[in-house]
Amino acid sequence: MKINKISIGTRGSKLALWQAEWIKSELKELYPDLEIELIKIKTTGDKILDVPLAKVGGKGLFVKEIEEALLRHEADIAVHSIKDVPTEFPDGLYLAVICKREDPRDAFISSKKSNPPLPPLSKGGRRGINRSIIYYLPIGAKIGTSSLRRSCQLLNNRPDLKLEQLRGNLDTRLRKLDEGQFDAIILAAAGIKRLGLEERISEILSPEISLPAIGQGAIGIECRIDDEFINKLIAPLNHPETSICVKAERAFLERLEGGCQVPIAAYARIVNKKSEVRSQKSNPPFHPLSKGGREGINDSALSTPNSKLIMDGLVGSITGDRIIKGYIEGRPGHAESLGIALAEDVLSRGAKDILDEVYDRSAPTIDREISN
Repeated sequence: MKINKISIGTRGSKLALWQAEWIKSELKELYPDLEIELIKIKTTGDKILDVPLAKVGGKGLFVKEIEEALLRHEADIAVHSIKDVPTEFPDGLYLAVICKREDPRDAFISSKKSNPPLPPLSKGGRRGINRSIIYYLPIGAKIGTSSLRRSCQLLNNRPDLKLEQLRGNLDTRLRKLDEGQFDAIILAAAGIKRLGLEERISEILSPEISLPAIGQGAIGIECRIDDEFINKLIAPLNHPETSICVKAERAFLERLEGGCQVPIAAYARIVNKKSEVRSQKSNPPFHPLSKGGREGINDSALSTPNSKLIMDGLVGSITGDRIIKGYIEGRPGHAESLGIALAEDVLSRGAKDILDEVYDRSAPTIDREISN
């Protein structure tokens, strides 16, 4: 029997719907006669807005209910932000497709009322990290973020800053900033760009200052393993380079058994060993991150002997006083092995102590307790 209709499970936020609509449009371009329905599903993470996610605990706060819809055959595919997807899946489900990545970096957005003077080239270009806008903020400036990963790295650079919890969808977060509740907020650049709000960005933070979350900027499609029709249908949307890089990052996270209670970050990219080709737009030239950009080389180069995967990773304490960083490079075909090896490296150099401390105690009860 010919199937001419499928359903997409998605969260109901504006950004989630943008992502689901984008997948829908990509599929419609491939299959014009296919009817596609969007099913909005409210997840646990959407329902709990007054408690930091680190306090809620658990994994899959933004995907569990959507996965349940997949298992009940109420949805055929689920569209997720990769950074929300746990490394373990319910029996019968898997991450079938990873789409081309948007900018993986974090965006710093200053309040219109308290916007500090911008340093030279703060909106992009070649510059040293000490010229970042974060070094021009007044002492004790109030920064809103929903991420322990971001707060850890920011406090490591500016321990005087006051980090406070920021939950809600993107519009809500921007509204709170405009109301004067914060001097600045930090969000994922990809989401801001996808919703056409790039003009609000004061600075795209260099990965040297704020290493991205695992899979940040990438969209994933989850489906039932045994659904042959759906698997074939969505396969053309997979982006080989992004898939390889995200698999390396997720292997790093899985080995660390990471959750939202501890700051963990990783950023992988593929470069040409011979020419060190990189995307200047997406990856400022800082060592070791100067070795590759978001887009790196084209897909056809993935199988050449000159291509290599490079990755930076870190584990930090919640207060930002300790950060263990690591770097690794190798063949793209060994992506997951490289991610595991990088995790073993940081564990051996102090990350294990940080993880043990965090997981052995309940989530902190200070303003800086925010989710990964």
